[in-house]
Amino acid sequence: MTCRAARKFGRRGAFLFSFGCLWTLYGFGQLMEPLPDTSGIQLLLHIRPLDWWAWGWIACGILAIVASPLSQGRDWFAFPALLLIVAPWMCSYLVSWWPLGDNPRGWVTALIWAVAAVPVIVVAGWRESPRPEREEPPHDP
Repeated sequence: MTCRAARKFGRRGAFLFSFGCLWTLYGFGQLMEPLPDTSGIQLLLHIRPLDWWAWGWIACGILAIVASPLSQGRDWFAFPALLLIVAPWMCSYLVSWWPLGDNPRGWVTALIWAVAAVPVIVVAGWRESPRPEREEPPHDP
């Protein structure tokens, strides 16, 4: 069953599915149990409340999940969606560290989110091998 799913989704699809689940769960976590320390995202909270951002994480994650079974070229919209929500989060943490100075560890969290964005950019450029149109029955020796 795992091999069948791997052939159906491919590397890009598996990546989109896993990161889509990650983004969705992170958003859900923000709705259920918000960050105890919001010093790093105060800039974002001046723009919209945390529940709005949480739904943004969920929406971007669901877009990636929906795109995961699509072939290369048809899945294009999922990669910008994954980056769309990470970029403001990363920038807010960075600005909270410098120049605002409100969050001395803001650079660490900004760097973590930047590193999370790197695989999205890399996988977006991957060439996927063609997926089989239909599954071949196993050959008996």
